[in-house]
Amino acid sequence: MQPLDTLDWISITLYFLVLIGIAIWVIRKKEENTEDYFLAGRNVGWFVVGASIFASNIGSEHVVGLAGTGASDKLPLLIYEIQAWVVLILGWVFLPFYARSGVFTMPEFLEKRFDARSRWVLSVFSIVAYVLTKISVTIYAGGVVVAALLGIDFWTGAIATVVLTGIYTVLGGMRAVVYTETLQAVLLIIGAAVLTYIGLDKVGGWSSMQETLGPEYFNMWRPATDPDFPWPSLLITSTIVGIWYWCTDQYIVQRTLTARNIKEGRRGTIFGALLKLLPVFLFLIPGIIALTLKMRGELHWDSPDEAFPVLMSNLLPSGLRGLVAAGLLAALMSSLASVFNSCSTLFTVDIYKKLNPNTPEKKLVRTGQIATVFVVIVGIIWIPIMANISGVLYEYLQSVQAYIAPPITAVFILGIFYKRINATGAFATLIMGIVVAFFRITLELVKGDLNPDGFLYHLGAMNFLSFGAWFFLFCLIFLVVVSLLTKAPDREQIVNLTFGTITEEENKNNKASYSWVDIAISILIILIVIAVMIFFNGS
Repeated sequence: MQPLDTLDWISITLYFLVLIGIAIWVIRKKEENTEDYFLAGRNVGWFVVGASIFASNIGSEHVVGLAGTGASDKLPLLIYEIQAWVVLILGWVFLPFYARSGVFTMPEFLEKRFDARSRWVLSVFSIVAYVLTKISVTIYAGGVVVAALLGIDFWTGAIATVVLTGIYTVLGGMRAVVYTETLQAVLLIIGAAVLTYIGLDKVGGWSSMQETLGPEYFNMWRPATDPDFPWPSLLITSTIVGIWYWCTDQYIVQRTLTARNIKEGRRGTIFGALLKLLPVFLFLIPGIIALTLKMRGELHWDSPDEAFPVLMSNLLPSGLRGLVAAGLLAALMSSLASVFNSCSTLFTVDIYKKLNPNTPEKKLVRTGQIATVFVVIVGIIWIPIMANISGVLYEYLQSVQAYIAPPITAVFILGIFYKRINATGAFATLIMGIVVAFFRITLELVKGDLNPDGFLYHLGAMNFLSFGAWFFLFCLIFLVVVSLLTKAPDREQIVNLTFGTITEEENKNNKASYSWVDIAISILIILIVIAVMIFFNGS
């Protein structure tokens, strides 16, 4: 790793000055009510919505991990990064229902579609999952990145980043989050694009990399019998996890709810989908470049996760290196700001306001700020625990998503597509799903002590992708059966909340919210995704 020099530090300082300027500008716009604090007054345009979706998704652990995927033999995981078409599903299928219902949170939507029981389950489960997974992983990976880039110790890097991000998230609310994320998305894209361009030039182009690594290295499709990444399970489970993450998770969906109308929100998701195509080229390919240079003896790193920082520090000229370092810091901060804000929104709207329905708006905003501070403190306390667990945890958390996603995805999909699904079915499926998810995680941890010929051992040892696919099918059947065995929902309650109950007026409004341009760009994005899938076939 080359140390940062004066020009690099000037670049990083300029980035922070601009960031502070945006944060101050936003904070001076007073948050009078919860809609302003948690959803930026529902007055954000499509460009900011799309950039915010992209920046929320790309954290520093994401950048480093994706480059690490390219630098190790795990190219099938690329499928999680070309899910731009799933982002389109959010805009075209789910968003109209969320926007029509006027909700702040995803658990709140479940209450409108089903009942309060589902809302409570999803609220509490989401907050616990965020603190244990998103916040802890982002802070830990961010601390490692900051320490490596800036040459400071892990603790100083991690705590400084958390505190700085926490300050502008607490003071500025969602408006501060989405506008700072727009700057961060632009910076990250420019920095990584320059690194990819210089890196490809350094290795002598794409064909030269193929000669060094062999064409088979570039194949993301493994046989159905592959023990790690069987392609049918990979395709199905990545889609299930994708729909959960992009279409039903507060962390992402909250960005689209800030839009001034359905049209701007949908265009934001289309723009976000377009940006979602970039990580393959901006982060995965630098990892492959780093591996090529290592095999030629021109670069050295010990762990694949070091590929991106080492490549950046060795290839980029002075000043530009600082800009990309600032981009990585931006990625970390945008992910943290998003999850801080989502946690405080879930707590304030779904738990505090539910228990205290007559609380004044200003007190709810103050509660949201206090909740954010609390989440920041919990995140810092969690760092030493993360530091004591090996880096295997990040990959392990990826597999945990395959257990969390199926029940939630099943409830949201069938809730929108099938009007017969009722509150009892949704509640029972969410509870069953959480129990099965924790049971599977427990079996994974203790499978070494189980009988290798027993059913429980096979359940714990089954490939996590295959488990996720079968579990989703089971959740769908379970949800339908329980719903059909119990009372059908009242039509008045579900009007405009499922495809079977949309009124003529809402149909007209929805059709007026898009044009042929939106359709054409969406089709283009799908064609690019298919092209990438075909391109990475090892031939």
